Amino acid sequence: MQMVHAHCAGLDVHKESIAACVLHDDGKSVVETFGATSREILRMGDWLAGRGVTILAMESTGVFWKPIWNLLEDRFQLMLVNAQHIKRVPGRKTDVSDCQWIAQLLQHGLLSPSFVPLRPQRELRDLTRQRVQLLHDRARVILRIQKVLEDANIKLSSVATDIMGKSGRAMIEALIAGQLTPERMAELAQGQLRKKIPLLQQALLGNATSHHKFMLTSLLAQIDHIDGQVRSFDTRIEEVMSPLEKEAIKRLDEVPGFDRRSGQNVIAEIGIDMSRFPTAHHLASWAGLCPGNNESAGKRRSGRTRSANPWLKAALTQSAWAAGRTKLSYFSVHKSRIAKRRGQKRAIIAVAHSLLVVAYHLLKGPARYCDLGVDHFERIKPERQARSLVHRLNKLGYRVTIDREAA
Repeated sequence: MQMVHAHCAGLDVHKESIAACVLHDDGKSVVETFGATSREILRMGDWLAGRGVTILAMESTGVFWKPIWNLLEDRFQLMLVNAQHIKRVPGRKTDVSDCQWIAQLLQHGLLSPSFVPLRPQRELRDLTRQRVQLLHDRARVILRIQKVLEDANIKLSSVATDIMGKSGRAMIEALIAGQLTPERMAELAQGQLRKKIPLLQQALLGNATSHHKFMLTSLLAQIDHIDGQVRSFDTRIEEVMSPLEKEAIKRLDEVPGFDRRSGQNVIAEIGIDMSRFPTAHHLASWAGLCPGNNESAGKRRSGRTRSANPWLKAALTQSAWAAGRTKLSYFSVHKSRIAKRRGQKRAIIAVAHSLLVVAYHLLKGPARYCDLGVDHFERIKPERQARSLVHRLNKLGYRVTIDREAA
């Protein structure tokens, strides 16, 4: 087998220890175990450099690889590898054999590196991902508020879509104060909710005790605290983003389904340099938004998507739901066509894939977004549209013959 790297190393990374194997071109290997502290990692770097190592590989085990990457990325060429791609033979697994196996695969060029962005983008990722977690925490607190209201037999969530909107928040605070009747609390409704004042009067008639009021006060304080944290993260994200990234977000904001926050999440995950992805299909495969490839004996077994990057997939899926509801847009037609045949979930994944392809081309060049229009599929496949309409008329009991008009 051809040797690609003459002097390389493989690392088996754990929480408290790191097993390192240096492999030379003569086939000899040296194995050493180090601790996981910063001093030990720097000592391991000196040990590797002293043996002529220029490239090393390690598994992507949790977050334990990150300190090694941060401390050694300026001294070596590092490769982070998916653990599923380098599985050992069952029954022959130890820390020493793992690092030797990684070194052997690296020496012969059999490892595919994972995409690890530069430090500024990694820090931006940390900020956007933590903000997503805070928004999830906020949603859980809202569910607890709804649970307390149900315990007090107050059916606010049955009438108001968002119980933490301006109207819902005002009604809950009035309920805690205990100074207004259900009829007067219903008058706090704003906007479209005022049409439901009679229903609100009935929904707000419950049995809120001092215990319920205490619970609601505490949960509203949690909401305010999380909202303050989210605002601080929004400010920090704006501060660390480069002018080019901000310009890219403005272009993404023109696409249906994207807003400023979702654009920031996408930029944090894939960056603005699309040269690392040869085509939009490579990017979709990396993001896990393309059909799976599992075929044997001429039979296709499964088309399930990979887990891949859950943060990017979640951001694009959320944007796909919004894009699918945007009227008079290509994405709404795209979603409805697939949903009729394959269901809502598959349609959303297809729209998310299309959004990622659009984002790829917007980030790769200076082009601006231009919607394909609701009649896109009719224009590219008019015969198919005609057959579909004839089929629908036939199902209704009509016999139809069509003739194509000469151009």
